[in-house]
Amino acid sequence: MRVLTFAVLAAALAACEDDSGSGADSALAGGGAGTSGASNQAGATASGVGGATAGSAGSAAVGVGGQTSSAGSAGDGPSNVGGFGGTSGAGGEAMTGNAGAEPARFLALGDSYTIGESVSEEERWPVQLAEMLRTQGVALADPQIIARPGWTTDELDAGIDAAAPEGPFDMVSLLIGVNNQFRGRSVDEYQVEFVALLARAIEYAAGQPDHVLVLSIPDYGVTPFGAAYDPATIAQEIDAFNAVNRAEADAAGTRYVDVTPISREAETNPDLIALDGLHPSGAMYAEWASLAYSDAYEVLSGL
Repeated sequence: MRVLTFAVLAAALAACEDDSGSGADSALAGGGAGTSGASNQAGATASGVGGATAGSAGSAAVGVGGQTSSAGSAGDGPSNVGGFGGTSGAGGEAMTGNAGAEPARFLALGDSYTIGESVSEEERWPVQLAEMLRTQGVALADPQIIARPGWTTDELDAGIDAAAPEGPFDMVSLLIGVNNQFRGRSVDEYQVEFVALLARAIEYAAGQPDHVLVLSIPDYGVTPFGAAYDPATIAQEIDAFNAVNRAEADAAGTRYVDVTPISREAETNPDLIALDGLHPSGAMYAEWASLAYSDAYEVLSGL
């Protein structure tokens, strides 16, 4: 019943959107068009929350500049079922920074919030964070992003397998869990799978926990999309999932960036919401990048 209702909402939202991406890559939960390239559809497609189809042929490697390359053969990646649907992407690594210096490497893992559904590539929070760091003299390559709207913890795990990023990285971020909550999966299951993902993130950061940034799950209950459901219950469940990822981040010794409070400001500030009525806008992602900046600078400035 939930998916059917979302499909109706999706049709209304899609009619209001621009054509910045493929129609088959419509935004999570009936949101806006994709931003970063065509989705893979060599495998069977599955209906997302908004009724849009998402590819199941593996992650596409999409650089910040829009260059694409294959990151997995057909059938390698997880299908996007009943989640925040949209484009897929994994970032390239354009070399930047001081002449003669080896640029630091940044791996960003997540879902629609990390790939920046319904915003331009330049507005994604990892890309904005990288630009902030560069302005302060940090030699940093373009972030490598492994994320797809609709992904749950287990699907991100499979997506990492498909993309097979080559470590080590100087910094790794992890933001995952909204689709676990949205699909009604248990907090206990989330904890087990989140711990496994966190261990992988630390491994990609050369075994250095303090080079990993865990971001909290934002509260989509304050968005126009979330208002159609039970915002109070959504908030309560998001808080429960965040209690787990914060506790596990603390136990592992990683850094923690709490973006949930700023996400809730969207209730009274529509400028923080993208045109799809669900995802954060570029302005919201700029706030997230600012929140992550001090930790990221501390990690990378001493390299």
